[in-house]
Amino acid sequence: MFLTATTGRLFGLDMQLLFGMIFQIVSILILFVALTYILYEPVRKVLEDRRRRIESDVEDAKRKKTEGKEYKAKYEEKLQNVKKEADGILKEARRKAQELENEIITNAKMEASEIIDRAKKEIHLERKKAEDEIKKQMIEMAVLMAGKMITLSLNEEAQMNLIQQTLKEMGEQAWQS
Repeated sequence: MFLTATTGRLFGLDMQLLFGMIFQIVSILILFVALTYILYEPVRKVLEDRRRRIESDVEDAKRKKTEGKEYKAKYEEKLQNVKKEADGILKEARRKAQELENEIITNAKMEASEIIDRAKKEIHLERKKAEDEIKKQMIEMAVLMAGKMITLSLNEEAQMNLIQQTLKEMGEQAWQS
């Protein structure tokens, strides 16, 4: 039916052409299978390696990002601790400075008090010397007056009045100055 008896052709094709076409189809299929085996597998392997490398790089980047966040958190915590330590050191330095200031003020007050006490003692001693000096002068005046009275021969009553009056006058003047 397909083959015609007169010509021996199928669809009007000669046998040699038909065998050539079949051979070419089989050759193309073999070439396709061979090239698929030779090229497809290495290309697929390269693509698979590339995919794995990209996944690995993405995972590595995620891991490094997480580590970076952890390091950042640690450094921020350390920075906060350093700030706290610095605040503590400053607070301690201020406290020590205040203590030193208080100590200096206390020492200055004590020294001032000692100076004032010494000055008061010196004033008291000087006053005592002045009183003693005045008493000596009063006694000398009394002796001089007594000498004058003896020379004048006053009576006893007049002498007593004169001594009392002199002591009274000298005492008031000595104590007023």
